[in-house]
Amino acid sequence: MALLKTTLSVLALLLLSERSWAEEKDLSVSEILWRANKDVVRREDGPLVIDDIAYVREEERNADPCTETGCMWEKSADGKVYVPYVIAGHYTSRERSIIERGLMSFTDVSCIRFVPRSSQRAYLNIMSDSGCYSYVGRIGSAQTLSLDRNGCIYHNTVQHELLHALGFNHEQCRSDRDQYIRILWQNIMPGLAYAFDKLNTLNMNTPYDYNSVMQYHRYAFSANNQPTMVPIPNANVEFGTATEMSQNDILRLNRRYNC
Repeated sequence: MALLKTTLSVLALLLLSERSWAEEKDLSVSEILWRANKDVVRREDGPLVIDDIAYVREEERNADPCTETGCMWEKSADGKVYVPYVIAGHYTSRERSIIERGLMSFTDVSCIRFVPRSSQRAYLNIMSDSGCYSYVGRIGSAQTLSLDRNGCIYHNTVQHELLHALGFNHEQCRSDRDQYIRILWQNIMPGLAYAFDKLNTLNMNTPYDYNSVMQYHRYAFSANNQPTMVPIPNANVEFGTATEMSQNDILRLNRRYNC
């Protein structure tokens, strides 16, 4: 009887876990990131992380490293861009398969090739750290890309953080965003306005993309359940609901790396 009760309890937990995953898998990437990061306590010995972006130095916060210092991963003679990675051993086989699917999703649409690291100095160290985060672009050494097992293991989240690692910022921070989206500063949570800082980004002659996997949703960081962003000129345009890379995300990636 005790064994039966234990078995039933385990099955109930598994069903609850699967139900929770099913409920969350269709959320936009910005909603997933918010849930995963909002209560995270960062490690004292970890990198400086603001929202889901890691920085080597505090002064980098107000600049786009891809326009300030360069952040590109190098292209090989065969025209491919090989980005080495290591996936930490603490992931389950299911979690690892989701991460690997995200890595492989770039192969069919670009010249980017994520490859297991051999001895390269610069590489992505994919691990479950505190929340979801990545550096923007290549920093020249081992760089953590955190996909916390508690809330970050989704296909769109993996793509979002990998795009950061390839040199892309959030869509609402684009240099031309004021033509397409209005920031309602009064509705943003105190101390979180930095998430809407406008940067001198490389937009690669691509249009502002409301459907980008890098675009946050209408109520991101809201202090009062009111919108923090409104599209213009049509305030009713839906945005920030992407569950995977958009065609513009792919176009921008290919243009930046001359694929």
